[in-house]
Amino acid sequence: EVTTQDPVRNALFLAMWLFDSARLWRPGRRAPPRGPSGLGFYRRQVTYVRSGRRAPPEGGGSGTPEPGCCAPRGRPRRKGPRWRIDLQPWAGPAQSLEEEVLRFLRYISTPQIACNHMSTDSLATDSSPAKKPWSVCLDDRFGLAHQIRNKQCRLYSLGLGSDDTQFEVSMANNGCEVHRFDPSVKSAHILGSQRLWYHRLSIDWRDPHPAVAAQKPHSNTRKLGTILNEFGHHKIDVLKADLESAEWKVLENLILEDVLEQIGQLTFEIHLHWPGFEVSGSDSSVVRFWYSLLKELELKGFRLFHSYKDLSKPQLFLKKDIFNASSCYTLSWVNTRWT
Repeated sequence: EVTTQDPVRNALFLAMWLFDSARLWRPGRRAPPRGPSGLGFYRRQVTYVRSGRRAPPEGGGSGTPEPGCCAPRGRPRRKGPRWRIDLQPWAGPAQSLEEEVLRFLRYISTPQIACNHMSTDSLATDSSPAKKPWSVCLDDRFGLAHQIRNKQCRLYSLGLGSDDTQFEVSMANNGCEVHRFDPSVKSAHILGSQRLWYHRLSIDWRDPHPAVAAQKPHSNTRKLGTILNEFGHHKIDVLKADLESAEWKVLENLILEDVLEQIGQLTFEIHLHWPGFEVSGSDSSVVRFWYSLLKELELKGFRLFHSYKDLSKPQLFLKKDIFNASSCYTLSWVNTRWT
């Protein structure tokens, strides 16, 4: 039986359908595709995009934006920060300390590139040439000798209370602008005649916490990248570091923040008698971490050209008398991509 309410109901349904169609349609835009679930499927898509939810990165978890969802079209995507280095495979299936130590010692004792002219002896203008083992490569193909002769080179020296500044003084006397960072100096000062600046600053692998920095605006701890920005320096021809076991974390920071691209040559003293500041784990995993850091240098274009084993220091490797290893080595690399 048809009642008098049927025309009213039909008109109401027609009005609702027209209202929904008008709300979804926009001039110049096609109506959304109707999937298997109709309008509800489309609405779920919009809700997901607007929610700002993040898609899981490779291997699960969360925190990485979904590829293509956030970067403006037509613009290159900025390279995101790295939070950790890529660990190299274990030296052997047993993951033993012996395997890791042998691989590591072989690596740091084998130069990867020949350097025919080392140190500043051939350029020295004073009577006391630079004391070994701090070495720089002066082969013409790497350009440092040219920079020194034109008095356009810059050396950063990172230390902790060392009185031996013969290398820095020699480089300054030969034409380099030398910046010595040492928190133990009484005050910042300049030796103008020697082109040598002393800074009462410590180079760390992290900047002070903002709350601490606000209370101590003249804090004497900085990351190297922060120092470069504050000083307006874009390049360092030579970076020398003797950081008494902080070198591993500082080196990790230089790798993760791509500061290495601004450095021409590295000469580092490494300490092996203990893992170092904020480096932990089993002995074999510690050595694997050290090795992985040095392999990162190689991937960045750095090649080891000099290795010095300090026999005056205790012959200990992670508190063990093994493999005739010293607790201290000085390693020098040249950046083969330096321009």
